[in-house]
Order: sequence, then structure tokens, then C-alpha cells
Amino acid sequence: MHYCRVILAGGIGSRYGGLKQIDPVGLNREIIIDYSVFDALRAGFGRVVFIIRQDMETAFRDKIGRAVEKRVETAYVFQKLDLPAGLAVPADRKKPWGTGHAVLSCQNAVRTPFAVINADDFYGATAFQALAQYLGQARDRHGVYDYGMVGYALGNTLSEHGHVARGVCEVTPDGFLVDVRERTHIERLADGIQYTENGADWVRLPPESIVSLNTWGFTLSMFQELETRFTLFLQKNAARLTRAEFFLPDVVGDLVKEGKARVKVLPTQERWYGVTYQEDRPRVQAAIRELIRQGIYPEKLWGD
Repeated sequence: MHYCRVILAGGIGSRYGGLKQIDPVGLNREIIIDYSVFDALRAGFGRVVFIIRQDMETAFRDKIGRAVEKRVETAYVFQKLDLPAGLAVPADRKKPWGTGHAVLSCQNAVRTPFAVINADDFYGATAFQALAQYLGQARDRHGVYDYGMVGYALGNTLSEHGHVARGVCEVTPDGFLVDVRERTHIERLADGIQYTENGADWVRLPPESIVSLNTWGFTLSMFQELETRFTLFLQKNAARLTRAEFFLPDVVGDLVKEGKARVKVLPTQERWYGVTYQEDRPRVQAAIRELIRQGIYPEKLWGD
């Protein structure tokens, strides 16, 4: 079976200053998504589902259609602000509802167990190999869902140019997730890596902490859970819908704590390369040039 990849590409890119998902980083104007698709195809994945904003469809499809659509079945899903019947979107709500809602948006386009990744993160080839191998044996049993997550060392995932958001994990000695919580402001400061929730109080995090970069493997059961929990999220946050976000890591963390899911953490020594800020781009370009020099990627990724 060829498993599906769901690629979260709807981020506004406010810290970056533009549509960072389609900025070139390779020697022949390849973008980060090209490398993710290339690695996933080599690992045995098939269908690709891109979750995008409708207003970026033309630019995104023009760029992606150059290579990806020629090589693999490709679908596009729009993440919209629409809410279930009876609920109104606040007039000043501009951002999408978060990564949990983004994945929920594609439930009609996914027919097999699937991986979830971000469009603007460079994960490394072994991450996709680990996910494909895990999905090959994942089975929901006795009412407990069987999920996987690639876990990165926090110190390998930071930007030198500002804060990042990461799902910070607690993991058992035998490699299963205990909890994961989204921390939206993590930064490397002079006295170590720390996060803040309010801009004033800071909490230290060890560099070896395991974090999620939204690199997940799910069975189809996740869609029903997201649908149910998004409704509960809207009810719980009715007074703050202007800013509240429905985060995928928080849903997974809740399922684990409730005993409804087991999540195997798949370790990797890969370094994260991403473009959270414009200043990150030269570092990503240099890293890809080095990987090409080592023979991990061809100089011309798609060979045409």
C-alpha cells in the first residue's frame, strides 16, 4: 500500500514576510516541498494532499505543478474559516483555525493511513523512511489508535533569528508519547533555550528535549477525533475565537492522556532546516548544497 502525505501549506508566513512555501532553496530553484516529496517518494509514499489557502492557489499550483503533479497523484484542499452551522466567524478573525483544523479539512481527500508534515520544514530522508515503515504495521486495536511521530532533539530545530513554535514532548523510556504540548514561543537565549506563554515568564528547556515538528503518522481514525474535538474546542473558546487555535499536537496529547491512542516516537538525528524567517533561507540553501555534495540528493532534483 502507498500511504498518503498531507502537507500543511496554508500558513500565512507573517514572520517570514511572504509565501515562504514557494521560495527556492535548491541549486535549480527547487523549494523545500520538492525535497520533502522527493524523500517521501523514495520511502514509498504515494498520493500527496496539499492544504493551502484559496487565495494562494494559482501561485502555489504553478510552482508545484512544475514537478510534483507529473510524478504523483496530487490533490489540493482549501483550509477555510467556515464554521459548523449555527456558529459565526468573528469579524476580526483573519488566521485559519490551526493545524488540527487543517488536517480535518482534508478528510474527504485521504483514503489510507497518512503522514502529516509542514510545507516549510526540511525533515531529512530518514524521517520519511521511519514514518513509512511505521505506517506499514500500524493497526488500531481494542479501541486504541496506533499512531507514530518523528521526534527531533529541540537543539537541532531552532532558528538563529527569532522564536519558533514546537510541540514539546514527554516520552516513556520505551519510546511512547506521554504528552505533547504546543509551545508557540521558544527561543535560544544567552543562558539557554527557554519558552514563554505570556512574554514575561520564561521556562527553561533542555536542548535534548524531544519535540514534534508536525511529522505524524495516523490511521483514518484521526479524522473522527478531530471532527468531534473541533466542535468542543469552539464551545470551550467561544469567548476568544478571534485568536484561539486548534493545534494538532494538543489533540494528540489529549488522546494519549485519555488512553485512546498510543503514539510511538520514532527518533531521528536529522537536523531541522526551515524558513521561519527570511534570514533562515541562506542557512537552508547552504545545508542543501552540502547534502548534494555528499551525494544524498542529485544536483538537479527531478532530473528535467
